[in-house]
Formats: sequence, structure tokens, C-alpha cells
Amino acid sequence: MTNHRQPQREEAGVRINRNIRASEVRLIDPEGQQAGIVGIEEALASAEESGLDLVEVAPNSNPPVCRIMDYGKYRYQQAKKTKDAKKKQTVIHVKEVKLRPKTEEHDIQYKTANIKRFLAEGNRVKVTIQFRGREIAHPDMAHRVIDRVMEGIEGLGIVDQRPKMEGRRMIFILRPAATKP
Repeated sequence: MTNHRQPQREEAGVRINRNIRASEVRLIDPEGQQAGIVGIEEALASAEESGLDLVEVAPNSNPPVCRIMDYGKYRYQQAKKTKDAKKKQTVIHVKEVKLRPKTEEHDIQYKTANIKRFLAEGNRVKVTIQFRGREIAHPDMAHRVIDRVMEGIEGLGIVDQRPKMEGRRMIFILRPAATKP
């Protein structure tokens, strides 16, 4: 099959056929049985005889483990495994909601509804209270806004990072109540 191609490039660090650099390899035949330690030329001859490729499956062992198989099929199976692993991963996004110390009650309720939606979707929420001008002299106003937000999301979110000042901003992070830290 692919044995007859001459120099092949290594894909994803897998060496095949003539790209295998070891002088001796531990050979596994197409049925999955160990054929023992053989010279590279003998292994290549066996692979060519069966019309398949010699694929280095464990390059770090001593001697490297090579298997006689269809390289195209092997690549397909590896890609499928990678794709399945990616599907199982959960991505947590951090959404940001910005407020001001003088934000009115209705606006706080609106922003709180957004925070609830983000938490229900399983995302973390970064709440930023931006100070302008002399507002920074009144952090108690920002704490009142924080208290109103916390009342609104009761039971849905947990404070992951306590409110702290960063320059002219007060920032705190919420996570969904159902997740672990």
C-alpha cells in the first residue's frame, strides 16, 4: 500500500517505514502478536511482504516498538480519538458585567438578571465596579451595589474571589453554585 512511497514526512512525530532511525525494533505483526526484536531491514521486509506500513508506535522504549499496520487507518483512528476527547471537554467562559457606584436600582436589577443567566449557563462572572473622578473616595457606595447584586443572585452563585480594588475598579468574581472551586 503506502510502502512503495519513498521518503515520507513525519506527521505528529510518528515515524513510518524508512524514517525509522533505530537499527533494531521490537516488532508487532498485523494480528497484534509480538514477533520479537528484529533488525530494521527485516522488519521493513515483513511490512512490505504483507503490503502494509511499519509504524513506530512507542519511540521512547528501548528498542522502539514498531507495528505492521495500515498507516492511513492508524492516522484516522488517532484523529477520531482526539476529536472525541475534545468533545468531552467543557469550556468555562468568564463573562464580565460592568457597573458604577451610582448605578440606579432598575439598572442593577437588569444587570443582575444577566448575571443569573450567565451563572445558569455554567459560566463564571467577573463583576467590575468602575469609579470615576471623586467616586473613588466613597467605596461604601460600591459595597452597597455589591450587596444588591448578591441579594439578587442568592443561591445561584458563590463568590469565587472577594471584592478587591485594582486601580480605579473594584472587582469580584462569581461562580455557579453547582460547581466546585
